[in-house]
Amino acid sequence: MVDVARLAGVSLKTVSRVVNGEPHVQPAMAGRVLAAVAELGFQRNHMASALRAGRASATIGLLIEELANPFYATIAAVTAELARERDTLLLSASSEEDPAREEQLLRDLCSRRVDGLLVVPAGCDHSFLGAQVEMGIAVVFLDRPGTNIDADAVLLDNRGGARSGVRRLVEQGHRRIGVLLDSVEVHTMRERLAGARDALADAGIGHDGSLVRDGVRDPATAAAAVAGMLAEPHPPTAFLTLNNRITVGAVQQLWRQGSDAALVGFDDFELSHLMPRPLTVIAYDTRELARRAARLLFARIDGDRSPPQTVILPTELLDRGLR
Repeated sequence: MVDVARLAGVSLKTVSRVVNGEPHVQPAMAGRVLAAVAELGFQRNHMASALRAGRASATIGLLIEELANPFYATIAAVTAELARERDTLLLSASSEEDPAREEQLLRDLCSRRVDGLLVVPAGCDHSFLGAQVEMGIAVVFLDRPGTNIDADAVLLDNRGGARSGVRRLVEQGHRRIGVLLDSVEVHTMRERLAGARDALADAGIGHDGSLVRDGVRDPATAAAAVAGMLAEPHPPTAFLTLNNRITVGAVQQLWRQGSDAALVGFDDFELSHLMPRPLTVIAYDTRELARRAARLLFARIDGDRSPPQTVILPTELLDRGLR
């Protein structure tokens, strides 16, 4: 900056104001500074700026499951927006639902001295982050809570959402409701399955384990599961699908077979209103989920030392598909 000031013939303070985008610099003077910046190849040292402001690195880490999934892509986009407003660099990584990879990536992000971490957890033990928290790295979990660590979490009302979805099916007269899910090892799946069972119990309908299929991980396995259940002597008259990829596969198979089975799916998804048959989705505001988590993280980075909190965001039922 001293070199830029000398070449432009201005004060160091003026250079600082120009490169930091501050207002009230005369255009001609700003032009001289920018010309000097270009000639000398000057670049701001964000690390130095952060240290001067009392921050460790002006960098945060985001660990999600799968960037190709629109849900996680939205979380990454919103987090990037808020980080940019704070002049903070966002480092994103994907664990691909692998606990070992998750731990490796989180340790790597911590080694880069990030100010904080936003984590959609894959593993079932996050105690290894305890030492990092004690050293001052803020951690906020979103979509799923962390395990064996006292930290903030921003979650959806998974249990309540599934309960309301199954309640609607029961009110429509359904008693045999097939439930398709990924894995009960995943917190969100366990909560949603529990909510479905709550609604059945409320209606006096006994739990039938033969109507539950797990290991349904994508549209293809969802379609196969629906086809298999419809081929049974006493098939379900309705289905509850516990994420959007499962819902897509279920819609495809029900349409192929001309089935009139009702369908309620967790997570709204793009073009759901154009699906070739009626369905109901359990929807929520993904952008708000990301905003709340990121704002909570930045509050911790700024010095908020209040006890860790768990924020639960609501869901709602929306009718989708062509009717």
